[in-house]
Amino acid sequence: MSAPDTEELVAAVEALRRELARRPGPIATLGWQLARGLAFGLGTALGASLLVSVLGWWLARLEILPIVGEWAAEILREIESRR
Repeated sequence: MSAPDTEELVAAVEALRRELARRPGPIATLGWQLARGLAFGLGTALGASLLVSVLGWWLARLEILPIVGEWAAEILREIESRR
C-alpha cells in the first residue's frame, strides 16, 4: 500500500473543509432539535388522544360486553360534558 501523495492530501483536506463549512452552527442545530422534539411530542399527544377517543367510542357501542360498554359510555359522557 503506497502513501498518498501531497495533492491527494490537499484535495481531501479541502473536501473536508467544504463539508464542515456547510454544517449549521451549534445554535441552529439546537433550535432544529428543539423544533423536532416539540413536533414529536405534539404528534404523540394528538395521536394518543385520537386513538383513545376512537377506542372509547367503539367500546361504547359494544353490547356484547355491557360492563365495558357502560364504562366507555360514561367516559364519553364525561368528555362531552367538559367540552
